[in-house]
Amino acid sequence: MSLENKIDFAVILSVKHANPNGDPLNGNRPRVDYEGYGEISDVCLKRKIRDRLQDNQQPIFVQCDEKKIDGLPSLKARAESEEFGLGKDTFNSKKTSPGKAAELACAKWLDVRTFGQLFAFKGSGKDGVSIPIRGPVSIHSAFSVEPVSVASIQITKSVSGEGDGSKKGSDTMGMKHRVDEAVYVTYGSMNPQLSERTGFTNNDAETIKSVLPKLFEGDASSARPEGSMAVEKVIWWQHNCKSGQYSSAKVHRTLTVHPDGSFELEKLEGLEPEIIEGF
Repeated sequence: MSLENKIDFAVILSVKHANPNGDPLNGNRPRVDYEGYGEISDVCLKRKIRDRLQDNQQPIFVQCDEKKIDGLPSLKARAESEEFGLGKDTFNSKKTSPGKAAELACAKWLDVRTFGQLFAFKGSGKDGVSIPIRGPVSIHSAFSVEPVSVASIQITKSVSGEGDGSKKGSDTMGMKHRVDEAVYVTYGSMNPQLSERTGFTNNDAETIKSVLPKLFEGDASSARPEGSMAVEKVIWWQHNCKSGQYSSAKVHRTLTVHPDGSFELEKLEGLEPEIIEGF
């Protein structure tokens, strides 16, 4: 059964001496907007969710290179793989209708029926296929509660990666950037009407809910050392109907997050939020 009740949620994140989401077009400095507020893109957050789902043995279509479990080189290869996907004829418009292909993809992969996916594959002549799937779960970029201060340090390798070792190579010097301390918040929603199209269920919603509190577990790197990023709170609003008792905008605006990570919630009649501790 598809999702029965509209759901809104918010996630409060803390960052300490870490680069939460580097911008490759700006020397991998932490992302900030024009007013200096830190940003973690929605794409980055979806990647964390996918990785945590994959850690829980859930079938994921968009796998990152570091966590591939099938060794397949591309999304096209995964989609057409008999063992891990749906077969090479699934996305051949002459043999499978786009609607049927979308249905099969949603049934196979949790992230497809959650976030949606665009299957756009080239073919010979007019045999190319483009199948857009709109997912019921949307998530905003996370923004810091107040402007962030970005610290940059120069780093030097102790061993040159090129040359004969008699002098320092050009690759021995570099920069690392970090946010010393900040609190971020992101919001999301789950739409029952769209879930009817992808087959996203109440159980799927509970699965997403279970990984949100541990979004950064097992995600350590040089830019994000273990323990430097954490989910502090997840706020979960489950409406009593498909259309929702209130708009998502009104629900999200009831949450006020302070720079120290504390928060306040305005009450909405008939809609009681669930507060979940971070992992």
